[in-house]
This record gives sequence, structure tokens and C-alpha cells, in this order.
Amino acid sequence: MIPSLIRSALSQRLVVIVIALALCGFGLRESLRLSVDAFPDVTNIQVQIATEAPGRSPEEIERFITVPLEISMTGLPGLTEMRSLNRSGLSIITLVFTDKTDVYFARQLVTERLIEVSTRMPDGVVPVLGPVSTGLGEVFQYTIERPDEGKRELTADELMERRTLQDWVVRPMLRSIPGVAEINSYGGLVKQFQVQVDPGRLRHFNLTVQQVVNAISANNSNASGGILPQGSEQFLVRAVGLIRTMDDINNIVLKEQSGVPVFVRDVARVQIGSEVRQGALIKGGHTESAGGIVQMIRGGNAKQVVSRVKERVEEINGSGMLPDGLKIVPFYDRTDLVDAALWTVGKVLIEGIFLVVLILFVFLGDVRSSLIVVATLIIAPLSTFIVMNRYGISANLMSLGGLAIAIGLMVDATVVVVENVFHKLGSAGKSIGERVRTVFEATTEV
Repeated sequence: MIPSLIRSALSQRLVVIVIALALCGFGLRESLRLSVDAFPDVTNIQVQIATEAPGRSPEEIERFITVPLEISMTGLPGLTEMRSLNRSGLSIITLVFTDKTDVYFARQLVTERLIEVSTRMPDGVVPVLGPVSTGLGEVFQYTIERPDEGKRELTADELMERRTLQDWVVRPMLRSIPGVAEINSYGGLVKQFQVQVDPGRLRHFNLTVQQVVNAISANNSNASGGILPQGSEQFLVRAVGLIRTMDDINNIVLKEQSGVPVFVRDVARVQIGSEVRQGALIKGGHTESAGGIVQMIRGGNAKQVVSRVKERVEEINGSGMLPDGLKIVPFYDRTDLVDAALWTVGKVLIEGIFLVVLILFVFLGDVRSSLIVVATLIIAPLSTFIVMNRYGISANLMSLGGLAIAIGLMVDATVVVVENVFHKLGSAGKSIGERVRTVFEATTEV
């Protein structure tokens, strides 16, 4: 088979040149479309189910949440493994599917099962799916700070303001970027309206904490009163009851006693506070702040995603959306690692090409032989990029490193063939047919 392939290539030299140029053209185009990252993502197909249930012990979490969810997920098509983690107030279930399963199809199957099991969950407990990302999906991290604030310790109000800006201004804008799966907020203080009841006042008015909770929940919604016709016009009647200020909470009626209403302010103190937190974001070992982590969609192009994130960050910083001189300040950028990895591989390839050409020219003393090997070094990687893009293989340190090794082996074979061909051509005749026959014989010998 190989001799016939060599004979066909020698007899159809123009076709071979056209095919080589076409491979170079398509390969160059595919190289621009190739997903770029620092390392290959070998994570299997996973779907995570996270369920929060504050106040419940790990045993209760496992019994009332994790076990019903695991039972409902059994028998899913393509499911190979199921594992769970139960902590105080948190259940995390990881479902692993076969590599041939489409991740979005797997998430659809899990969502259908979640709808079925939702009626068996405790009140107020809602299982949610994790983002379409992996452990290598964290491509960008940042904080919200003033560039000139130095090492000053921030007040609780400042930490609350920065976390609020992160959750309600920065996060929605970054989350809308193509290729971004999720923005995880952390640090700062989460703002809350807190109702601190007085047990003595509750006993005095014969009330319970649950009654206070129910009253606040019932008075935090809008209601429709229908339509009021007025001639040729219609007016929408609605009762606005959403809580907006602390006074709205203070003025909620809990009960009526002897014809006198009992308000929330009579049994509790309403204030603005922060959610109980389990950690903090400390930058540089001295300054507390708030920030976020950008998670990339599984299989995304890290370089392109981070580039879009940077553009959006510059847009936010320059638009005045953040008050009082606050800025988004990056402190982790995946493109630095990507550029370093690609530069390392590119440097090795360029050095290899230069040394090969130099050594061939010195030992063979012929420029044409060197150019033939250089052509191989160009066509081989460009052809490889076509296959890599077709099968979703990213350009990273591992794949490009393997390509460099493969090219080295290919160069060895090319050098041996070229040297043998030029040696045989030295004693061959000058006619085209005789020289082609000599090239065929020299190539098949190797």
C-alpha cells in the first residue's frame, strides 16, 4: 500500500501540491478557531445537585433530602456513578455520566426527576443544579475596592455596600457574557432586614415567633383587585404590599387585642444587619473586601472568555455604575497562564525548526533539502489543528507538547528519507522519468 501511495504522489505532483496548500489553508483557519487553554480539562460528564436547608444537621440532611433525591435519580440513562456530601444545612449530590452523554441532555434528565421529587422535599427546600462548569472553570477573579484606600480596615457598612454592588450590579452584567457559566460572589457582608423579637413582649401579647414570621411573609406581597371601568377607560386596582423599608416591617399588624392592633414594633426591634458568614475575603493578608469568581462554561475558550470579561470590566469601571470611586480590580487571570504555556511550546517549536534547518544545511549542503523538511514542519501541525478542532481538543500545554514530540519523530523520518533521496540522485541520470524512478526507489528503501 505504501509503495503505491508513493508512486501516486510522484505521478500526481501537482495534485499533491494543491492538497498540501489546501491543508495549510484549512489548518490556518482552524487554528484561529481552536479552543485555547493552559491545561486539558479531563473532567468526566457531571451534574451536581445542591440543596440548602439552614438549621438542619447532617443526619437530617441525609435522611430527608439526600436519600429521596438519590432514589429519584437511580436509573437515569448513561448514569455510571452517584456520590453525595452532607453537611450542616447543605446537601451536594454529584451524578457522573458516560463520556458519550451530552451534558445538556444529562441536565435535562436530572431536571425532570427533580420536578417529580420536589413534592417530597421539606417545606422551603428547593434543590438546584450546579453550573455547567468544571473544576478548571475558574478563569478570572476580582475584588471591588478603591485603588487608593491602602490597608485601611473597612467598616461593616462599607463591606455591606460592596457585597450588595457585587450581587446586584457586577454579577448580573458579567453573567450575561457569552461563555460564562456562573459568577460566584464571596466576601463582604450580605445585607439583611433583621427582626429581633423580645421573648417577654411575645409572652405579654400571647404571640409566638412563628406567628411573627407568618405575618411578615403574608404582608410582603402585592395583590390584585381586578379592573375598575370608568367610561371608555379601565383602571387596574392593586394593593401594593411589598416591604421596602424598616418602617414597613414595623407597621405590620400581628393581631388585634381588645380592639387595639399589635404591631411588629411592639414585640421586636427591626434593624439592618448582615447574614451570618462562615469566612471572609482578605486581600494581601490585611484588607477585607468583596469580590467574585468567573466560571467558564465547560469546553469554552478560556482566552476568549477572559478577553470578553476584561472588556466588560473596563466598561463597568468607566461607566460610573460603581459609586465613590470603587473599581473592579482583577487579581487572577487565566490568560497569563495560557500565554505562558503557549509561549513555551511555541518557543520550543521555533527552536526545533531553526536547528533542523541549520543542521540539514550544514551536513547536506543543500537548501532544497532543508526547505522540504521545513514544509513538513509546517504542514504537519496545521493538519493536526483540523483534527483537533473536529474532536474538540483544545490547544494546551499537553496537546501542543505532544504535537512537538510527534513532529520531532516525523522530522527524523523526513531527514532520513531526504538524505537517502539526495544520495541516490547524485548518481542518477538527468531525465525526469529516471529521477522520479530514483526518488521512488530511495523512498521505498527507507
